[in-house]
Amino acid sequence: MASTTTPETTLPTTTTTAPEPVPAPVANDTPAAKTVEEDTPAVAPPQPAQVPADVAPEVVHAEATPAPASEPTPVVSEPTTQPQAEASLPEAPSEVTPAPETTPAPVTAEPEPTIAVKAPEPTPAPTSTDTPQAPEPAPVPAPTSIVEEPAMGATTSTTAPPPAPEPVATKEAVKTEVKEVKKVDFKEAEEPQNALTERFTSAEWKALKEFRALLPQVLAQAYPDNPKASETPIKLWGIELNPQEVDAPKDARVSVLLMKFLRARHLNPTSAQEMMVATLRWRELFGVDAAMKEEFPAEIFGQLGHVFGTDTEGHPVVYNLYGANKDLKAVFGDVQRFLRWRVKLMEESVLALNFETVDQMVQVHDYEGVSLSSRDANSKQAASEASSIFQNHYPEFLYRKFFINVPTLMNWIFWLFKPLMPAATLAKMSVVGSGTHAIRKALSPVIGDKNLPTRYGGEAEAF
Repeated sequence: MASTTTPETTLPTTTTTAPEPVPAPVANDTPAAKTVEEDTPAVAPPQPAQVPADVAPEVVHAEATPAPASEPTPVVSEPTTQPQAEASLPEAPSEVTPAPETTPAPVTAEPEPTIAVKAPEPTPAPTSTDTPQAPEPAPVPAPTSIVEEPAMGATTSTTAPPPAPEPVATKEAVKTEVKEVKKVDFKEAEEPQNALTERFTSAEWKALKEFRALLPQVLAQAYPDNPKASETPIKLWGIELNPQEVDAPKDARVSVLLMKFLRARHLNPTSAQEMMVATLRWRELFGVDAAMKEEFPAEIFGQLGHVFGTDTEGHPVVYNLYGANKDLKAVFGDVQRFLRWRVKLMEESVLALNFETVDQMVQVHDYEGVSLSSRDANSKQAASEASSIFQNHYPEFLYRKFFINVPTLMNWIFWLFKPLMPAATLAKMSVVGSGTHAIRKALSPVIGDKNLPTRYGGEAEAF
């Protein structure tokens, strides 16, 4: 029998447990595994002796009985049992004794490291306490990072601790990243902002950038006689539109103005472009600038319209008194003159907006003294054209509209056509009957008593 001090051993029929002090641990990937596989005869499928190559490593690992990491290794038995260990292990590196299969005994530190070997199992299937290896039984050298030479008298484990798993993004982290991405909108760092642009949604910013890029084309189409129109700034409602600043205008009011055309066309840049081109052409054809300079007879138009005060949120309030002048022929005899006066009143109302905190107005239409029988063809034509102008060329300027002192018949007509009106328009309109109490009840919550004229039950001395 060979000496027990031989450093290399083979385990033909034994399974090693995880000892604490191991000078040369025996693993599944040592040459012993190959020897067992070559010498062991084939066993019938029901027997666990034969482990096919395609069996998952975790199955072999399940049949092993490794000692827990916290349990001590088996104690060295009396020297009288050494011959029996030599019979099982021809070249064991140290004195060994068969350990019970079920409960390992505590280890006693000796001057030289020892290893405990389990008694032979009925089946020679090689097992290991190491992490499951690949199903191929080809012998490979034991990695030095796993098996280390223990210090004298120290206890250790033949299985190295598993490497720390790499950090994996959790679902919560992914959701957080998605939320952060959603917060990024189309507003760039250099984009000028004000109280109104801060309310824009991401969809509105996206449409606005697309529409703003079309500004040179808008001006070129609106002024075809000007070859440099696509690069020449213009002014609209007191705000300069510069086609050379489409990426980032210097004035946030430009974004507020352009957004009106977009909202009027459901954020469609192409449709907004068409509307703006038509508006610029109409302004030049109608002569808005000339109408602003025109002086109209005060005895005819002086009491028909007023821009007076603001509501509780700062919106300017415009009053239209259709019955203030009983001479309808003087008012509507020249339809175009009436329209120029009416456009001038609208332009003055728009100039009362700062496009920074407010960009809409409140309108009060007073029908006191007006009856259906008093309307003639000219008044109907003027009303129809004025309505078309404001609808097509003054987009999204209305905040609230009140109809007061409405005749009963006109009230019935309004409710008759109410189902045909857009819901957004109806939400802004209120029809009020006659009488100071009813009018004040409707207007005071919006305008406030201090800015409401006394003729409507308020405290303001106005027209």
